[in-house]
Amino acid sequence: MTLTKRDLVVRISTETGMIQQQVLDVVQKTLDHIAEALAKGDKVELRNFGVFEIKLRKARVGRNPNAPEVDVPIPQRAVVKFKAGKEMKAAVLKLSPTAPSQKPPAPAQ
Repeated sequence: MTLTKRDLVVRISTETGMIQQQVLDVVQKTLDHIAEALAKGDKVELRNFGVFEIKLRKARVGRNPNAPEVDVPIPQRAVVKFKAGKEMKAAVLKLSPTAPSQKPPAPAQ
């Protein structure tokens, strides 16, 4: 399931009793400020959630799998990276399947 901005607004509105339009305005302003900070090259740190930061990807040479003899230059570019915070990592880690149980060795005959 995907959690959308609309889903967030409805859930927050229900939990807080605030009008959905007010919640939408707050959520949108929050996202606008995060995007604005990243566009300036600033790091955005949200405690217990994670850190958004801008990283530069090096220029490199790519290849078209359909025409591998042709090199395609890929220029350097800035990308947004997200590193999950400690609490989020712990919550997501709970989704990991447990290690598969190993079959006991067959008895020797």
